[in-house]
Amino acid sequence: MKHRSVNPPPTGALHDRLHFSQATRAGDMIWVSGQVGIDATTMTPADGTEAQARLAFEGVRTVLEAAGANLDDIVELTTFHTDLRGGMEAFSRVKDEYITAPYPSWTAVGVTELALPELLVEIRAVAVAGSGPSVRHATTR
Repeated sequence: MKHRSVNPPPTGALHDRLHFSQATRAGDMIWVSGQVGIDATTMTPADGTEAQARLAFEGVRTVLEAAGANLDDIVELTTFHTDLRGGMEAFSRVKDEYITAPYPSWTAVGVTELALPELLVEIRAVAVAGSGPSVRHATTR
């Protein structure tokens, strides 16, 4: 099985400059690179955890759609936080707008810094295209 890079417009410049893909797809598996809360128009980080989380989840959505999947196909979520305890409530509110039951596995990691000093959160995901529920069912416990 061959893998392919996924770089939706306008992320091609990042691919060319930093030599990484926004996602890699092999078969139905998709690995989404870390997405951060940078405004695509101004190329500046959004103000606050909630705003950055929203932009980062929009980035995850855009990359997954370019790879032929959607947010419901996420099976694993990893998030990185420069203020894990202080920003978790705001982050979780936004996460719950984008990620719904049945919930994927999730690991939240506290870090001292991200790629830019203003960044507060980064989100990466693993998805299996077509694995999300077509109709939401009660969570199995």
